[in-house]
Amino acid sequence: MKAIVVDHHGGPEVLELREVVSPTMGDGDILVSLEAAGVNFLDTYQRAGIYKMELPYTPGLEGAGVVEAIGANVQGISPGDTVAWCGSLGSYAEKIAVAADKAVLVPAGVTALQAASVMLQGLTAHYLTTSVFEVKPGTTALVHAAAGGVGLLLCQMISQRGGTVLATVSTTEKEVAAKEAGAAHVIRYDTEDVAARVREILGGTGVQVVYDGVGAATFQGSLDSLAPRGTLALFGQASGPVPTFDPQILNEKGSLLLTRPSLTNFTQTPEELRWRASEVFESVASGQLKLAISGTYPLAKAHTAHEDLQARRTSGKLLLAIN
Repeated sequence: MKAIVVDHHGGPEVLELREVVSPTMGDGDILVSLEAAGVNFLDTYQRAGIYKMELPYTPGLEGAGVVEAIGANVQGISPGDTVAWCGSLGSYAEKIAVAADKAVLVPAGVTALQAASVMLQGLTAHYLTTSVFEVKPGTTALVHAAAGGVGLLLCQMISQRGGTVLATVSTTEKEVAAKEAGAAHVIRYDTEDVAARVREILGGTGVQVVYDGVGAATFQGSLDSLAPRGTLALFGQASGPVPTFDPQILNEKGSLLLTRPSLTNFTQTPEELRWRASEVFESVASGQLKLAISGTYPLAKAHTAHEDLQARRTSGKLLLAIN
């Protein structure tokens, strides 16, 4: 079978398509023929060595496809089922062995491409708006990179829960996308002071929560945009890690809360994973949650997908279309 292999850390050029041995399957695993794999910033961090990986490896943590075989101890999943997963390394490949308790069944009304596009980003938006900070009617939220994959989903989920979204974007096209996703106010971070604009919009106060997947470039502005006792959910670092800072700053700015959550810690059990996935899939199937699949690439063009993602040439989700 074919798979992308990384022998050494570096730029997108280190993503090489090769012929490799098919994966072996344990008693608790399922063997899946992939239809699509998600492309995420986390993949670029691993590829570049920001997150150290055991080399060589096949990247990709998210995907969907059809079950070919199941291990002896697997229950509830059968050959022929369409399943999806996130957190299982090796998804940039034609086949993958996935632990059955890390996979979820994809319901009728949701395609494999749709499922692959929401497992990481959709479940991330879900835990951010339900568990990290529960969005309710009247909540004011600042969403950075609002036209990105997670950002567009956050805009929809927050507005559908009765919250008001203040969104940051960098282009006119992304401004339109954020508004269509439910943003009530759009701030152009390339030309405006974000924190000052937030307080202007809200009559002098800050937001209750900031969802920040950008990191270093937005961190200070995120803190400055919060109302007293507000929460900064720092769930990514697309612009690099946040520098060291004195926690006393959180006190000085109004007893702020800072959290650095990850999807792994909010899908700790199969039951929690299935709950989050079922709610997201239900929203997709009903049309309540609109997916923005910005581009699909063949497996051999994984390096181009990484280039486009890191250059911020796209708005929405990037996928590798495989089988």
